[in-house]
Amino acid sequence: MLHINEVIVVEGRFDRERLRRITDAPIICTDGFEIYRSDALLNSIRAAAKDRGVIILTDSDGAGFRIRNYLKQCLGEEKVKHAYIPRVEGKEKRKRTAGKEGILGVEGIDDARLTEILSRFANSEGAPIGEKITKQTFYDDGLSGGADSAARRRALARILNLPPRISANAMIDILNKAYGFEKYKEALEMLDKDKNI
Repeated sequence: MLHINEVIVVEGRFDRERLRRITDAPIICTDGFEIYRSDALLNSIRAAAKDRGVIILTDSDGAGFRIRNYLKQCLGEEKVKHAYIPRVEGKEKRKRTAGKEGILGVEGIDDARLTEILSRFANSEGAPIGEKITKQTFYDDGLSGGADSAARRRALARILNLPPRISANAMIDILNKAYGFEKYKEALEMLDKDKNI
């Protein structure tokens, strides 16, 4: 069981139940888009961010990214960390059909992968040690400003088990806060070695 100091924010109760098997961290549900209508819910997440910090773990579909971005705007970046699940095709066992985008949400990802994603935050005291990754780093490494930069970023996201729709800024943030410079360079080497990417 992972011990995580921050409060984890997820979309729904099935996501919460899934995470309770992996971590003892407190978990708050946005109840999907209810976060847009409930001041009380948003205020409880704000209080958690101020007191302990929060980790936002939403699905990697369009709705999940809308909720993540809304929370990011409401909470600011100081006490917010982002955890991402990779894009995995499929449907949750409890559902009759796959979701609109045909990918698994937090509740559908296997325990091993969720543990790997959240272990980066277990007892974390800040960003990994090492050189800071910046927009200039991305430019120098061909991940921004070039004709194939977007494709390279999507391929790098695949290597790091991040969703392919993650923005360049969000990728830089998660790399600095959860992966570190060395892991970034290792992934970049894999990207450069694989000509199929």
